[in-house]
Amino acid sequence: MRTAAALVAAGSLLLTTPAAARPPAAAPGSPSTSEARGTEVTAARAASEGIDFGPCTEEQELPRTVECGTLSVPLDYARPDGEHIRLTVSRSRATGKDPATGRAVPRQGSLVNNPGGPGVSGMYFPVLGVVPGWKRLAAAYDLVGYAPRGVGRSAPVSCVDPGTFHQGPAPAPRYPAATVKRERAARAAAYARGCAERSGDALRHYTSLNNARDLDVLRAALGETRLTFLGSSYGTYIGALFATLFPSHVRRMVFDSAVNPAPERVWYRNSLAQSAAFEDRWADFRAWAARHHDVYGLGDTARKVGDSYDVVRERLAREPAGGKVGPAQLHSAMLKAAYYDDHWPQRAHALSAYLRGDPAPLVEQAEEQPEAEAEAENTRAVHLAVRCNDAPWPTDFAVWDRDNTRLARRAPFATWDNVWTDLPCAYWPGPRQRPLDVRAGQDALPPTLILAAERDAATPYDGALELHRRLAGSALVTERDAGSHGLAGGANACVNAHLTAYLLEGRVPGRRASCAPHPAPAPRT
Repeated sequence: MRTAAALVAAGSLLLTTPAAARPPAAAPGSPSTSEARGTEVTAARAASEGIDFGPCTEEQELPRTVECGTLSVPLDYARPDGEHIRLTVSRSRATGKDPATGRAVPRQGSLVNNPGGPGVSGMYFPVLGVVPGWKRLAAAYDLVGYAPRGVGRSAPVSCVDPGTFHQGPAPAPRYPAATVKRERAARAAAYARGCAERSGDALRHYTSLNNARDLDVLRAALGETRLTFLGSSYGTYIGALFATLFPSHVRRMVFDSAVNPAPERVWYRNSLAQSAAFEDRWADFRAWAARHHDVYGLGDTARKVGDSYDVVRERLAREPAGGKVGPAQLHSAMLKAAYYDDHWPQRAHALSAYLRGDPAPLVEQAEEQPEAEAEAENTRAVHLAVRCNDAPWPTDFAVWDRDNTRLARRAPFATWDNVWTDLPCAYWPGPRQRPLDVRAGQDALPPTLILAAERDAATPYDGALELHRRLAGSALVTERDAGSHGLAGGANACVNAHLTAYLLEGRVPGRRASCAPHPAPAPRT
């Protein structure tokens, strides 16, 4: 059973919001009261109108068991009667039958998922209902996915011509020269200008706070007085904002692989922390490959495996594999192994085969897919629009250079790649928000559940600890000595048992619980 994040890569409404659900008006960085009122108005309308679900279009590539609809939300919540955009929504209805016994199961409402990003669609989440490990949840809940604003068919954002997004084999120096830095800074500035030119004033409304408001409107449109939500990765940040803005609208909420929500960490310092954590996760892969030197022949120590990887990088720099895969494409493929350890056997085999003279597995795993260019460009555009709008970023490249040159000395694997991903935020044309101070006091929320792996690199473990501290009454389940990103429905039966008990019964394991790590993947060719 795979995680929701990995597979998706898948009552009555009160017409006035209770005071507890409104953000404190005087707090620095808090949303305006006009936006709060706009959300109330929009949610009330959505509750009245609902969502007209029907067959999904062929372009959405969803099975017939899934139905689709759209949800209207204002571009700007301060102007609920102004311009609206439509978000695509998918749903599979609760089966109502226990998969083991066939007995009737009472429906518990809708379980809404956000798989992360920013920039990732959750439209495929309802497909999980046919996966054995999810059938108990699919018996009790309608499984609901959606494409957040800007993503896919939900008022998509674009910053460059998708046909030029993939440029073919490219270098990826761990310690870039000054000329490379100047060229990448110029490219980042041009990308930021492209975002502004293509989206105009609408660009500033693609934010995490608006994603949280959209989620409340979706809750109302589904006929739910309170929300049951599973957020993975960046989806945990949307959930944390929702819990802060609308605490009385929370029923059950799962934070799977939590982003650190501390305002001073969003988003620049979270990126620095992520780069440091990826170095540790890269070391985990190398140690695993070394233990299986008899299978892959990459080296019998982690250091020797790293040397083998460097040989591959150097050869690809001289001659891209199949004319398609250079160091940048190789790094992108290996980064997936830092997210999910079930990629380890494939990646180790590809490196091994390449060094033996067979580049085919590496090309298959690492080449860019032209047919996916539009989706990839949209994903990056939304990723940057949300993060750049959400918070202040350093506007002087000298700050980025200083911080990341220092960090790359001890964590070279992902540091500069992260910089090139985020650098358009240094030149972003729109206004920056101040991050909301996420928190909920004792009894403000029903119990919530946080799932985290100690060695997760994409969302380092300290983010789960910080969220746990800020949400009184939350329970933290930790997978020890493991680092796969996204635990819900994954390989750890102990974690899944806590998830199921919570979503089906509302039961949490006290304040903290831990699970032994899931088994490391077996080597295979």
